[in-house]
Amino acid sequence: MILTIDIGNTNITLGMYTGLELGPRWRLATDHQRMPDEYGVQILGLLSHTNNSPEDIQGICMASVVPPLTSKFEEACQRYLGQEPLVVDAGVKTGVRIHYEPPRSVGADRIADAAAVQHFYGGPACVVDFGTATTFNAISKDGDYLGGAIAPGIGIASEALFERTAKLPRIDLKRPPSVIGRNTPHAMQSGMLFGYVGLVEGMVARFREELGPEMKVIATGGFAKTVAGETDFVDTIDTWLTLNGLRVIWDLNQ
Repeated sequence: MILTIDIGNTNITLGMYTGLELGPRWRLATDHQRMPDEYGVQILGLLSHTNNSPEDIQGICMASVVPPLTSKFEEACQRYLGQEPLVVDAGVKTGVRIHYEPPRSVGADRIADAAAVQHFYGGPACVVDFGTATTFNAISKDGDYLGGAIAPGIGIASEALFERTAKLPRIDLKRPPSVIGRNTPHAMQSGMLFGYVGLVEGMVARFREELGPEMKVIATGGFAKTVAGETDFVDTIDTWLTLNGLRVIWDLNQ
């Protein structure tokens, strides 16, 4: 089995693969204060819960946009799983040509997304990643990463409303009963959810003008189902797109 790990600013996702089939998968909160031993014990607990052990893992592929945690997870993998993880970085084969300046500034998760799109869907495509930031990533018909756009994520936008206003409460990000909110929580949910739907539809339309009418739209990330499920501008919701890309990248480097 191959273990894939995607370390993001808000969440850490892990998935176990048998071949190209994704089996057990987990989403954890990113915690900068945890030590390598704590992460190692946590991973062992997850494996044990699915009746797996470190001996079942044949390799580990990891992407990280949180440099302080990269070395912690490398140490945890070495000490608790007996494996040196393949970290997606310069010098690693990804099958993705990057047309972005400078190339190393593109997040490893976005490269993994592009690798997954190239392998499973084909281009041209726009990947909308609903993470800490909401990113729009352009993939050419040849699988090249062309660039993209970055907007604040719906989660941090919602928190900003709560933190920077005196009377607005913290809300659950879910669909309100109607677009016209009849109380403050519903009004906020409408503004956040349907406002971000409008953002997605507007950006996708602009990307399509540049990539062509055949462009596919793939949504991923923690809020993908919440937001993308409200529009027909999205062709596919692939919650585990980044993990799938890491699995593809692992094979390219063997």
